[in-house]
Amino acid sequence: MNKLILGLCTALIISNPSFAAYERNKAVPVQQVLFGSVQSVRNITEQELVQDKNSGWKTFGGALLGGVIGNQFGGGSGRTAATILGSIIGGSVANNRQQSSHYNQYHLVELMIKVENGEQFMVVQDKDNQMIFRTGDSVRLVYLSDNTVRVDKAY
Repeated sequence: MNKLILGLCTALIISNPSFAAYERNKAVPVQQVLFGSVQSVRNITEQELVQDKNSGWKTFGGALLGGVIGNQFGGGSGRTAATILGSIIGGSVANNRQQSSHYNQYHLVELMIKVENGEQFMVVQDKDNQMIFRTGDSVRLVYLSDNTVRVDKAY
């Protein structure tokens, strides 16, 4: 049983998609590289509301627990009424307590880049505190085989 749980957890972790377009120490085939200069830089903060996806299970668990507790009281039709009332109260309490959501905050940088042939490109990517861009910086646009682009300083 423990091996099955461990195997399922491992499969879930491995199959979880990564949202970062750039990972360290990973070789990715490059389709094209363009060189240019930064025309403008804008830092963006984006928030995403994340709702609790387990709310149904929590409500069900509260109703189940309330029904079990309610079943301990009374006898005959009184016990049935106490069980039903306990389920309703337990589900309601669990539903009201689990109304939780939170925000994920992302720090992005928007770059307007003019490449050598005169074309302009706007790229929005994760902000990297190790690579701060300024207007006039020489950069390279690296187009990767997974249809993503990454802007790096051209040293």
